[in-house]
Amino acid sequence: METPVYKFEPHDYDTVYEPAEDTFLLLDALEAELDTIKARQPSLCVEIGPGSGVVIVALSKHLPAGQTHCIGFDLNPNACRMTQKTAHLNGSRVDVVNMDLLAGLRPTSVDLLVFNPPYVPTQPVATTAHATASLEEHIDEFRSSVDVGQTLVHAWAGGADGRVVTDRVLADLPRVLSPTGLFYLLLLKENKPEEVLEQIRGMNLRGSVIKERRIRGEHLYVVRIERSERK
Repeated sequence: METPVYKFEPHDYDTVYEPAEDTFLLLDALEAELDTIKARQPSLCVEIGPGSGVVIVALSKHLPAGQTHCIGFDLNPNACRMTQKTAHLNGSRVDVVNMDLLAGLRPTSVDLLVFNPPYVPTQPVATTAHATASLEEHIDEFRSSVDVGQTLVHAWAGGADGRVVTDRVLADLPRVLSPTGLFYLLLLKENKPEEVLEQIRGMNLRGSVIKERRIRGEHLYVVRIERSERK
């Protein structure tokens, strides 16, 4: 699966996560899974936090346009614009919504879900109550922040164990995943992938590591998750 054409302007590097080794690992994993994905005939494909847009655009080019609706959800409006730009450069149809995670989706509506989350473990910056609250309140920070470097922090800072955002998505997964849905999640070793896989078993979900790679001091994994009992 070829990496789509994308174009960053100088100011984009301060506010949008540039494709890197983790992006390419996720693309490689999805390429290896294409036959499995196509066999499920997904109607709705969602990427959380598409950033540059290369992953969701790559998928859109390999899934039937008349069958699969591809959409990206990103809290960062600059990333939304970049994803739209990447889709345009590659002649792909991808919708983008400036919103937080999966809250706006109907139950059991997502057939294919992809997420390269903020996974770097960082010190918590809020109480537990605030850490689990919706991030919609931060949209204005992306639009008006003077310190644009702080905007990019949201793309990689993952809180305790690097899983603050990931755990929110996992908690909502049983609600949004369709009966035959697939979820591809990128994790860092410090995110404790085995603990994640154990956690989802209690949600009537099952998962496994399908690809891993050691890159510049990081050990990255791609995990595939689906319902334990397909209907």
